[in-house]
Amino acid sequence: MEISELEPKFKLDYLGLHHLGEVYWNLSTPTLYEYAIRRFEAQLAHMGPLAVRMGQHTGRAAKDKYIVDEPTTSGDIWWSAGNVKYPEERFNVLFKRMVAYLRGKTVFVQDCYAGADPQHRHSVRVVTEYAWHSLFARNMFIQQPQDHDSMYNFVPEFTVLQCPNFIADSEEDQTRSGTFVALNISRKLIIIGGTAYAGEIKKSIFSALNFLLPEKEILSMHCSANVSKMDSTDVAIFFGLSGTGKTTLSADPNRILIGDDEHGWSDNGVFNFEGGCYAKVIKLSKEAEPEIWATTRRFGTILENVAVDPVTRRVELDDDTFTENTRASYPLSHLPQYVRSGMAGHPRTIIMLTADAFGVLPPIARLSSDQAMYHFISGYTAKVAGTEKGVTEPTATFSACFGAPFMMRHPSVYAQLLEKKINQHHSTCWLVNTGWSGGPYGVGSRMKIGVTRALLTAALDGSLNDAEMHEDPVFGFLVPKNVPGVPAEVLDPRQTWADPAAYDRQARKLAQLFQKNFEKYSDKTPAKLVKAGPKVV
Repeated sequence: MEISELEPKFKLDYLGLHHLGEVYWNLSTPTLYEYAIRRFEAQLAHMGPLAVRMGQHTGRAAKDKYIVDEPTTSGDIWWSAGNVKYPEERFNVLFKRMVAYLRGKTVFVQDCYAGADPQHRHSVRVVTEYAWHSLFARNMFIQQPQDHDSMYNFVPEFTVLQCPNFIADSEEDQTRSGTFVALNISRKLIIIGGTAYAGEIKKSIFSALNFLLPEKEILSMHCSANVSKMDSTDVAIFFGLSGTGKTTLSADPNRILIGDDEHGWSDNGVFNFEGGCYAKVIKLSKEAEPEIWATTRRFGTILENVAVDPVTRRVELDDDTFTENTRASYPLSHLPQYVRSGMAGHPRTIIMLTADAFGVLPPIARLSSDQAMYHFISGYTAKVAGTEKGVTEPTATFSACFGAPFMMRHPSVYAQLLEKKINQHHSTCWLVNTGWSGGPYGVGSRMKIGVTRALLTAALDGSLNDAEMHEDPVFGFLVPKNVPGVPAEVLDPRQTWADPAAYDRQARKLAQLFQKNFEKYSDKTPAKLVKAGPKVV
């Protein structure tokens, strides 16, 4: 028997899982390929990726996420639209039914870690019905050392049990539908049913870490991070919602990727939570993002809901037949360069990305620590017309901490940690707009990627720190007057509009949206943060 198939000393008895069929422990990537194909879970695509389909759930079931309401944790949880209370007794009944469902069935187990920093990592056991989900866990989390003692003595702290074919009874189980993602933080147990979307596995662990790490004064962040090739102290983190360019802009050829999605900031510095990447690949371009594109042609990559030619098995990245949310899961080792330790120093630069479809935010602005907290809690970007049914004009989107669905505590908890670390390590904070200039969406034009990269380079190398600035009269942040290689009029968005009065009206409108959104946080945030927001004039 291979070491990769070694049974650990600590088995599945603690879950009450008995009388199972075959139990496969820590299978290697090639072996999981064989099982996934043999069991008709997936097909082999041209050049080696594994192509899978997920049925009706091609994204997260955001409305079906539940947090167990129990006395040891409930008082610290931010009960919001993304964190719905679930009775502890109902969780226990639902879990027992899942255990009964698995009797006689084959399961795949991956033992791994979340958190690259050995001082702050958490051991995670992922138990799945499907072989390809086990490969997903192997890709996305940090693999344990592949030696006999490490594997045999592994003890899980967290357990994720995913059974896509187990459907909840919405009436009996008090769920919204047959789908559920239920987190019991005190038991460190996560159960997932009624959905095959693999992202639920990684995001549920991220949610759990977002609850636990702040207790240790560690800021958990939904961000990408990189470090300069030339200076290991030049670390940057990039916050941003979908569509703002977070993945593209953090993949800088002059810098080395630490991670692309989930990080912690401890007294030791920044560390990646993951061992892989989960990239959106719809219409992915070889020219624009060559490194990510190359992973879609590699053995070990899982392609989720990506169209594959039935005859040639060639991947069709431009085809959105199944969903716009096509994904690739691959280990960091698929990239030509990355920080192998998953750890780096304290961020010198913090970038908050937004795609402002209202066309009023400057392409870059410097934030004070109070303004950084305000914009961090706000988590602003904008949807454009046509992205969703019924959206006919730019629509503001606010997601607290740039990841509200995964924030288990009140946003002020994370914001206060951010402020503490900014002040302690003298980090410079910038708001970068990758959205529209010269007018709103439909009138103006999208910010040129070359302009954004030039501004980021100036921010990262420190040359913007001493630039002459002016204060934006509505939003209050500082905007540079001149940046080498960037037209001066682009830096002042009002100058790019044909009708300055129309700009003023649009700016007031966006400022009011910011203020309205922030009202729900004002009871638990210092008054100084309200003052750090925009001023309607």
